[in-house]
Amino acid sequence: MFQEINGKKMAVDVFGEGEPMLLVHGLGGSSNLWRPLINEFSREFKMIVPDLPCAARSSNDPNLSISSLATDMLALLDSLDIGQAHVVGHSMGTIVCQHMAAMAPVRVTDLVLLGPVAQVPEAARGPIKDRAALAREQGMEPIADATATNALSADTKQSNPNAQGFVREMVIRQDPEGYALSSIALSESTQANLDMVTCPCLLITGDEDLVAPATNVEVLSGQIAKSEMHVLDKCGHWTPTERPKEVIALMNAFYGA
Repeated sequence: MFQEINGKKMAVDVFGEGEPMLLVHGLGGSSNLWRPLINEFSREFKMIVPDLPCAARSSNDPNLSISSLATDMLALLDSLDIGQAHVVGHSMGTIVCQHMAAMAPVRVTDLVLLGPVAQVPEAARGPIKDRAALAREQGMEPIADATATNALSADTKQSNPNAQGFVREMVIRQDPEGYALSSIALSESTQANLDMVTCPCLLITGDEDLVAPATNVEVLSGQIAKSEMHVLDKCGHWTPTERPKEVIALMNAFYGA
């Protein structure tokens, strides 16, 4: 279905019944990223799965920012009469989730952050803006090729090439202008006020994740009052695609299942 959220047309899928769970994808992602989790958790949760503004089926927002995305996600919950939800994010989506939890702590039951990032390091801001220019000038193919080559672990590419193809397809289907706007928003991201994040938080990264290396995730975990961290073996940045069974097992343990 499509929802009108803060003046933007947003594609939103809903699966299952039970306690609400909001899933927030990252740069180059879409609601399709979450299929392994949907298959597992829709038996117990009502899963709210949007395509973010500027991604996949949703309309572009020329004023996109991490703050606007957090506001949009809270407004989406409002539109569905959801007061509080479990919140799960990947990559750029983890920054959005942290801002949600800081802006409205009572709205977030707990956080699961996959490939988590507090904010973009200063050295990476320029290259991410360059990626926006590349999308506008050459389209999504070179970006999709680079992502599928560099952002997954060596083991994933060898043992599960369909995962590599899925990531490439998800990225290559993005609207170039929407991807550019998302890249700029990410490059300008700032860290949420983590003192306001009081809910339990599960952080999961891969041992070959170059976007969210374990050393950086350890620092982020130390800044969140109630957090636990896990590093998956032979895993790159696309955690729910590369190691879905391991992610699901850790989430089940986190939720007390």
